[in-house]
Amino acid sequence: MLDEAHLGDIEGALGHIKLGEEVGGGVKRKLITFLAIMGPGLIVMVGDNDAGGVSTYAQAGQNYGYSLLWTLLLIPVLIVNQEMVVRLGAVTGVGHARLINERFGKFWGWFSVGDLFILNFLTVTEFIGVSLALQYFHVSPYISVPIAAAVLIGITMTGSFRRWEQSLFAFIAVSLILVPLFFTSSPNWGQIGYHFVVPGIQGGANSTAVLLIIAIVGTTVAPWQLFFQQSNVIDKRITPRFIPYERADTTQGAFIVVISGAMILSVAVFAVAGTHLAGNFTDALGVAHALEMHGK
Repeated sequence: MLDEAHLGDIEGALGHIKLGEEVGGGVKRKLITFLAIMGPGLIVMVGDNDAGGVSTYAQAGQNYGYSLLWTLLLIPVLIVNQEMVVRLGAVTGVGHARLINERFGKFWGWFSVGDLFILNFLTVTEFIGVSLALQYFHVSPYISVPIAAAVLIGITMTGSFRRWEQSLFAFIAVSLILVPLFFTSSPNWGQIGYHFVVPGIQGGANSTAVLLIIAIVGTTVAPWQLFFQQSNVIDKRITPRFIPYERADTTQGAFIVVISGAMILSVAVFAVAGTHLAGNFTDALGVAHALEMHGK
């Protein structure tokens, strides 16, 4: 059952829907409604292309060329997983952990939340990413990491879901720099198309390649997404009548995350092509420096 804090108007980053307002009608009205609802699915998917994801896709491109593109064909899995929690959140009005608690007992409820907390606490790739990115501009990690942490905490503590969502949309807009970067990196369309549909591993299968494939799958389908999107659906006050719109939001996000991963991999292939760096991944900063050489 929804409490008072989760009842009322929908205050989205790109629109506003009043409680009880009719959302049917023509194409224009449906588009306005979709823009107001859009957010939970898009944010959770694009957020999955985090620092760890970028590093993993870049490593795949630098060490194995285009040959691991087929591992990104996870769109059906993403849609099924995330669409499930959309329905769970909209219909029940409670978070994923509470449903686990009520269905399977307190032990498994606390276990799921505790496990998620520990894993997320130990995942420091986001701050490593901030550190590496700003090191490219000669900014010390002792400056960049505390500032990034303070900004994120400030965004979360604004007390406004709409302002929080607008901030996340701003980050998503910045990530669009990947589009021109991809198209200027001379993508080999034939190789991209071939390796998307024909599984293979450049150089043959070995333990390192298998671990990287597991990492790609793990960074694209992650448990935190289930908890995040279900709570986001509730916080945004999305009810069952908006499920089709949120389903569309989730679907577009799934396509975007896979396409973005393929773009990152392709840019890494271009960055190291014909150099001694091919097959010798160090970190994402190394790929950035390799890419810089093409501009000289």
